[in-house]
Amino acid sequence: MADKAERRRRVVSTAPEQLQELHELVADYLRVRRSLGYKLDNAEHILRRYLAYLHEHDSQGVSVEHAVEFATAPPAGTPRTQALRLSAIRCFARWAHCQDPDIEVPPARLLPARPTPVAPYIYTAKEIQSLLAAAGLLRPELRAATYQTLIGLMAATGIRTGEVVALDIASLDQDGGTLTVRGKYDKIRMLPLHPTVVDALTGYLHQRDRLLPAAACPALLISTKGTRLRPTTVQQTFRGLVHQAGLRPASSSCRPRLHDFRHAFAVSTMLDAYRSGADPAVVLPVLSTWLGHTEPSDTYWYLSGTAELLAAATQRLEATGVDGERSRP
Repeated sequence: MADKAERRRRVVSTAPEQLQELHELVADYLRVRRSLGYKLDNAEHILRRYLAYLHEHDSQGVSVEHAVEFATAPPAGTPRTQALRLSAIRCFARWAHCQDPDIEVPPARLLPARPTPVAPYIYTAKEIQSLLAAAGLLRPELRAATYQTLIGLMAATGIRTGEVVALDIASLDQDGGTLTVRGKYDKIRMLPLHPTVVDALTGYLHQRDRLLPAAACPALLISTKGTRLRPTTVQQTFRGLVHQAGLRPASSSCRPRLHDFRHAFAVSTMLDAYRSGADPAVVLPVLSTWLGHTEPSDTYWYLSGTAELLAAATQRLEATGVDGERSRP
């Protein structure tokens, strides 16, 4: 019993050969999880940095103490960032502990996250036009065309940022007017496009062929180097466009983000349903499928707390109530 307790107190040596074993364990872990459909891009980034942290600090072993030290090390200033770091290590450690019992698993809620709820920023038509105008001022011309197309496409379809940069030219069926989108967990959905969206995408393809005829990249949206856009670059460029367009945060927890085109699309779709007299209970499952959600309940969050939508729902209920009173004998 004493030997077992002593083994638990020991930490794994981080000598070069042990670090190599950890690198192999991380690679195996990522491969196994990805075979189940998980992407784990952020988890891989965290785990690679964690291994580098152990090496750079000449740590005496892999333990809960080291995991917490890494999770709270700069620049992880917010509790949420620290919790995300430790969570990635914990998931790996649980798996790796089955391979090597000496690897310690950080307890759950050791660094509980206290995230600040983010309120959706619902773009107006005027704000979207301002963003498109700001994108048109980018240079060179291809960069302007690419970001105008990206913003317009996200506003018109509500697809995710990762989905829009992953689109290929082959994803667009110009004759059929559809766009094939690969979403989370590699789920594929086909979206019918409005003719104006098809025309805009077709025009962009002609423009990029004119401006960069040698580009062989299969991506639909490309950089000025003829390569697929990087999400981090897209986010950085969009923040600059928000500033250029004069958009301001509505509050400390509500500021314009790329992802909010998705919220705006969902809210606009449901508003159209209320105002046109359509049945929201029928429209919501269709919207959920369009957005690539597994369940309609996942879509409710995109619609919560929007004053205009709540007002439309209230008016519908009041109208229904009035009609009901009038129909009584």
